Formats: sequence, C-alpha cells, structure tokens
Amino acid sequence: MLRKDLLRVSRRGGGYHPEFVDEDREPLAGRVLGCYQGHVGEQRETLDAALEEIEAESDDFKLVRGFAKLIDDDATWAVQSPLAPRKTREVVFTESEAVGVVTDDERERALARAADRLDATPDAVERSLYADRETRELLTSLDRRWTPSELIEQYNLSLAQTALFDAREVRIRSDDPKRIISAIKRLRLVYEIRQLPEEERRTVADTDREIVVTGPDALFKRTRRYGTRFARLLRTVAGTARWQLSATIDDRGTDRQLELSHEDLGVPDVEPVTEVTYDSDVEREFATRFSALDLDWNLVREPDAIEAGEHVVIPDFAFDWKHGDFRVYFEIMGFWTPEYVEKKLDRLDAVEDVEMLVAVDESLGVGEEIELRDHRAIPYSGQVSIKDVRNALQRYEDDLVAAAAEALPAEIRPEQSVVTMSELAAEYGVSEAVIEDKAFPDHDRLGRTLVEPAVLDDLADQIEEGMSFAEVEEILGEVGIDDASSALGALGYRVEWEGLGGGTVRQK
Repeated sequence: MLRKDLLRVSRRGGGYHPEFVDEDREPLAGRVLGCYQGHVGEQRETLDAALEEIEAESDDFKLVRGFAKLIDDDATWAVQSPLAPRKTREVVFTESEAVGVVTDDERERALARAADRLDATPDAVERSLYADRETRELLTSLDRRWTPSELIEQYNLSLAQTALFDAREVRIRSDDPKRIISAIKRLRLVYEIRQLPEEERRTVADTDREIVVTGPDALFKRTRRYGTRFARLLRTVAGTARWQLSATIDDRGTDRQLELSHEDLGVPDVEPVTEVTYDSDVEREFATRFSALDLDWNLVREPDAIEAGEHVVIPDFAFDWKHGDFRVYFEIMGFWTPEYVEKKLDRLDAVEDVEMLVAVDESLGVGEEIELRDHRAIPYSGQVSIKDVRNALQRYEDDLVAAAAEALPAEIRPEQSVVTMSELAAEYGVSEAVIEDKAFPDHDRLGRTLVEPAVLDDLADQIEEGMSFAEVEEILGEVGIDDASSALGALGYRVEWEGLGGGTVRQK
C-alpha cells in the first residue's frame, strides 16, 4: 500500500475518485524500475539522488514516489559494517571525551584508541561509526521482477487501498460473498449482511444481498485503525470476478462517496509483499522491540486460527521456537469495554491444548481470571514489558533446551577440523545453548570456534612475528577461522596497531 501523503484523488462533483493511471505511464514506470535495478549494490542516498532527478523531470512527483514506494517494499537493504555501529559509537565517544577532541590530530588519536579497544583498525572504526544510518544502507537485491505494466496495475490497487484508509463504512456486492466474508472475519472487521431492495437486486454479480462493513465510529469513537483493514480487504474483493464497492470516506470532516468495481481494478499476477499491520500502538511497539532482540523465538503476526468451542480465536502473535516444532500463542488485551472483555474471556476459556500467554492491561482487572483459565497473565501498563514476556518464554525455553541436550551425547566429535559453534548447532538442529556445555575432545575452543590442535600447529609454522595483521587474517581465513584475535591469543601473539597503516603481529 502507499503512504497517505502519496494519495492522488479527485473530488470533482463531491465524490472521491482515485486518479488511476494507464499504459501511457509505462515509460515512467519503466524508468523508475530501471533506476532501482541500476543501483543494486549502492547506498540509499545515491539511489535517492537519482530518483530526485526523475521527479524533477516528471510532471507528477507523487506518482514517481508511489512507483518507488512499491518497488522499495520488495527491495532488500543491508547494513555493511566491519564492526557493530552502536558499539563502535559508544567506544569512540568515550575515547573522544578522554582525549578532548578539537583538532584533526586529536580526532585521529581518539579513533586509534577506540580501534585498540575494539581490536580493529582506525579505518574500520571510522567506516563503522554511522554505517547503520538509513542513507548508508546498501541495496542488495530486488526480490520481485516487475514489468512496467505490472507495476502500474499494482499501483492502481495500492492507490485505491490508500483511498480507503479514512473509510467509515464499506458496502460490497460480489459474485463470491463467501470469500469476502472469510476475509472479513480474518481481518476481524465488524459486518452485517443486508437484503437489497427489489429494484437493486441482480444489478451486480446476480446477488440480492450486500455486505456492509462498519467503520470505527460504531466502536472506537473516531479512530482510523480500521482503515488499514479496509484497505487489506480490497485486495480480496478485487480478486473476485464481478464486484462493486461503495465507501463513505471521512475527507477531513467531509463525507464523500467512493465507488469502485471490477472494471476499475484487478489483482496483479505477482503477489505483493504482505505489509504487517497492527491493531494498536501497544502491539506495534511490542513487535518492534521484540523483533530487535536476538532471541531463539520467531515472532509471527496474526498466526493460524485456533479452536475455541464453536468459534475460532486468532491471537495477536505467536512465538515459534527456532530449533523445533513448538509454538506459544500471545494475546494482548488492551481494549477496555466490558462487552469486549467478557467476550474475550469466553473465547479464551474455550481454548484447549495450546500454550498461550496473555498480556493484560492492568486497568481491566481480569488477570486472576486469566490465570484460573491456565493462560499465563502478564500485566502491563502503557506498554508490554519485553522482560516479562522473555521471562515467561524462558520456562518453555529451559524445557526445550534440556530435552534437546539430553538427546545429544556428552562428548561431541565434529568431523570438520574447524567449525563454529553456530554451525555445529545448526548441523544438529539445536540452539547454541544446547551444545555450550558439551565436551569436544578432538578440538580446542577459540572463542566461538572449534579448531583441531593439528590445525593450530600448522598455523604456528605459518605465522611469524612481524607479519601484518592483514596477512594473518588471510592465512586464518583460508582454514575457516574468522576470530583472528582468539586464534592469535592461542598462538601467543598480539596485534600492535600503527594508526591508519594497519597492525603488526608481535609476541605477547
């Protein structure tokens, strides 16, 4: 979908008409596509500068940015940095304060001191300082191969979806109502089915009924969170053969009517990247903070439905164990109406044979009721505590790790002469914690790498005092060792750094 600031609509005649584009715009779409394809491997700031040139030469900068937004959604960006940028900044700022940086020479001295602490070169430190800035990200690949015509078709659908962001009510007629209703339930929208007046029957898709999806006014008193769900629903509607959609749009306080049909839109053959949406800021903030952690759990948004008596429940999230088939469902209860709480508790009471955690807004006062239903309650106020969720998952993790450890022998003898702990864990299909306490009789442990003594003996013959650090790194890399510091320490060497000129290996 497009951002709201990229919306292009006409309000002629008091309506609300998305400004769709046709094949006449294929040259412009092709130029934006080519711009991305030609900048794979380059930084975002370089690509942005090239896109600005296209905007300047175009008669519609919003259209250029809309095309770019859709392509960018399928692009893969990566931070390329010799060192962890955040850690690097912490060390550099500490050393800068100690040196009192004012001149260029003092800056170089602070970088050298930071490099010594980070066991790296000053050049690597400087390149890492701000490598995680968005403008310095590298475009590594384009996951989807658009054609200009496909991009235009996706743009038109996305434009219509964005136009629905501020919808208060959506009315749908389709030749496949079951498919529409299934999507409505999956999106957890409120709906009803109305009988059409005699004179309106069979005018669209041979149906005598209309599906009415109610917007936020009826539930939330002027919130637009339903708008993104309306937009997602449009894709399902547009995927049916014959359909008509009417919507009442809140256009900055003025009600306007949006009319769409199968003659206006289709669904591109290329499946778009699914955009993750959230029902509340609490959910969004939790997902962002949890996903930033390097844990052994994958966070899944809106997982599969689970049975709850005669109904089904779609929890907000699920935690999937990365090293096996195990799932813990997670629901965030933050809505405050008594009717909602009663309905939610009834549904949870009917859920059986699954593991579930429930974060409960303390203002609801239902934590004890959830505990009695065997669903672990995590109270929160304002935002869900990552620490509390982590602790709740830890009890599952401890059991999973213990079970996996019991299945492995006490001594492990890897076939490889050099192997990292992460590679070995992946080979056995377990977490690194499982093999952490195992014995490796045939290998020495150098940091997170296991190395046979014979390999170290051979390296001792190749590495000599006075060699450059770069030469040593190349020798170690040839045998598969990327932790140069640990390897040199085991061989009795250290690195003497010489400013920007690199490092020299010295005896300890």
